[in-house]
Amino acid sequence: MGAKLIIDLAKCKLQEESKVQCSYKHHPGNNGIDSLLEMIRFALICRRCESAPCIAACPRDALEKVPSERNDAGILKRANMLCTGCGTCAIACPFGTIYTDLIPFPSSVCDVCQGRLEPGEKPLCVETCTDGSIDYQDLTAQGDLVEVFDGIVVRVSGGGLWEPFLREKAKK
Repeated sequence: MGAKLIIDLAKCKLQEESKVQCSYKHHPGNNGIDSLLEMIRFALICRRCESAPCIAACPRDALEKVPSERNDAGILKRANMLCTGCGTCAIACPFGTIYTDLIPFPSSVCDVCQGRLEPGEKPLCVETCTDGSIDYQDLTAQGDLVEVFDGIVVRVSGGGLWEPFLREKAKK
């Protein structure tokens, strides 16, 4: 399978608290993990409604469904430069899976350090992550790991998509 960035959502803290750093060279103040977490949440939690009321409700056309080879219904994507953080998408979502507090307003980018790592080297986000929620390694078995994007794997209890998140919320 090759080396992949592994994110364990159950261990993730708010990234401001964990002080994860990013080495994305084109934007020194970048916090790439924020953009990764947003993409992962849209890929795993969003129910991908056929009518997509969140997209229709956005007054700035900042949301769209993009094709994905891992999902026939497409994955929700936010255009950071168009989004004003008004929260209309969260109100329109019939399942309540869009949380405006999970969508950071500043735009960050993650390139999974492609082409910038020496053999055996790990990305800076892995080296600076204090809660153990981010790792980078060669993978052989799938188990509870779900590859949501090329090079990005998420540890999800039971290997399911949004179901574990709903079960955890229902217990509370």
